[in-house]
Amino acid sequence: MSKRLSVASPPARYLFSALLILALGGCQTTGIEDITGALGGKSETAGRADTKPDVRPDMRPDMDALRERYRARPGDPNIALEYGKALRQTGQRAQALAVLEQAVLAHSSNKALLAGYGRALADSGSFQQAFDVLGRAHSPEDPDWHILSAQGAALDQLGRNEEAQQYYAAALKIVPDEPSVLSNLGLSYMLQNNLPRAEETMRRAHARNPADLRVRANLALVLGLEGKQAEAETIVKADLPPDQAAAKVTALRQLLVKKQQRAEK
Repeated sequence: MSKRLSVASPPARYLFSALLILALGGCQTTGIEDITGALGGKSETAGRADTKPDVRPDMRPDMDALRERYRARPGDPNIALEYGKALRQTGQRAQALAVLEQAVLAHSSNKALLAGYGRALADSGSFQQAFDVLGRAHSPEDPDWHILSAQGAALDQLGRNEEAQQYYAAALKIVPDEPSVLSNLGLSYMLQNNLPRAEETMRRAHARNPADLRVRANLALVLGLEGKQAEAETIVKADLPPDQAAAKVTALRQLLVKKQQRAEK
């Protein structure tokens, strides 16, 4: 008798990361609360873990100027935060973590620094520590929906999906139908193999912001896992040049075949 695939199982989580890299490759920005990446860390591809952030040339920070400012005033928390964020945006995760860690040691109550440090920890795959640090970055009296969503993404990486969904729900109370939070929530349902609910949530996110490439990619991912391959491929092809789209579709088909093979074992 074939066993029903559990998306939360280790092999399936590996497949999930591969699919997420496939879906988000080329359109991901840094930030654990991104979808996608929201899941930060090894799958930020992760996807919810990790591909190198794709920063457009016109959006790339002036790293030389920032580096000089930081060297001149390493104790300035605002400069450290700006420099750390720029390092993350350009894929220099280890350096970002070091800069922000030093800044937090000197300014342990600075909530903006704590938030940046928490995201950098997630980039490095330290999800439990990221969750704990992010929890210090805001308070119940003054909640930040970005941080709540980031905490949810960290919990999903730890396999604590139901807890993660509580954090997304709290974020959505502050910003109802925020597409980035809905997209993270949809991926969380997907990790539980609750694909119908994942699709419903992703479609809500897409309806709120149909131009967001990350949301579209996540919707295509869920549709593909459900076997709605034609619609998934249509979404993938819409956002890429023909040659890249063909490569992505081929990869998607191969990964879905592997998923089916695992499900039948």
